[in-house]
This record gives sequence, C-alpha cells and structure tokens, in this order.
Amino acid sequence: MKKNRAVYPGTFDPVTYGHIDLIKRALKIFDEVIVAVAHNPEKRPLFRVEERVALLKQATRGLRGIVIDDFGSLVVDYCRRKQARVVIRGLRMVSDFEYEFQMALTNRKLSDEVETIFLMPKDSYAYVSARLIKEAAALGANLSAFVPRFVETALKQKFRDAGK
Repeated sequence: MKKNRAVYPGTFDPVTYGHIDLIKRALKIFDEVIVAVAHNPEKRPLFRVEERVALLKQATRGLRGIVIDDFGSLVVDYCRRKQARVVIRGLRMVSDFEYEFQMALTNRKLSDEVETIFLMPKDSYAYVSARLIKEAAALGANLSAFVPRFVETALKQKFRDAGK
C-alpha cells in the first residue's frame, strides 16, 4: 500500500510546543510526516542543523509515523526525492498568512505536483515563535510553557556559552 506522506519543513530553531502540536495534527491526516530541518544559513540559526535534528528526535520520541531529516535544497525538490506530494505549513496568526501564501504559490509554480496544506496550532501556541523564545531565553525567562525542558536547557546553555 502506498504511504500518504507529507513534509513539514522549517528551521526549528528551536523546536517549540507549537511545532510539536502541528506534527501531531499532521499525523492525524498522513501516514508519515517527514519533519525536514532546513539548512537555511540566512536565518542565522542559533543551533547547528545536527543539534536541531537531535532536539526534534527527542521531542517526537514515541510518535509513530515521524521521520526527522534535514535538507539544503528547494522544498519541492526535497518532496520529489522523498515521494511526498504535500508540504505542511503552520499558520499562527493572520500576519503569517501573506508570507506563507507567497511561498505556497511559488512552490506551486516550481512544481504543480506538490500541494501546500496549512494547519493551525492549538490556540495556546498561536503566539509562540522560535524568535521570541530565543529572545526570552537570552534574558533568562522560564520557558516551560513554550518548549520541552531539554530544549530550554539547550537554549540556556547556548546563551551561557555565547557569554563566555
């Protein structure tokens, strides 16, 4: 039987409860979800790709149907290689829509074989962004409502190391 497979691409710098929520929602629709960590150096990630992959593997431990991978190509090319016809994107707020819509239309132009599906996280995660989490971590905030404990520990360690 052919697997119903989707790719959830992103920077995941760091993985948040909002990301985990979207992964679980996608698993209700698809047999397999490939969580693909982008190499995108233009975003100047705090964590190296290998660290983000490891954090995601730990965050999704116990979930069936998940594959954690990384990629450094166009999303549509990655989808073709992985035989996935769907890209999952999260929409938190209306402000996300314009950028995500542009990206979905561009991907469609690059490959009409790949569709984009937008999922919304639980409302309690709708305002959570990795950028805000990093800012809060840098200031020593308690992040337990936003990220798993091991992610909070890794974030705070990064900022301690940076301060040395």
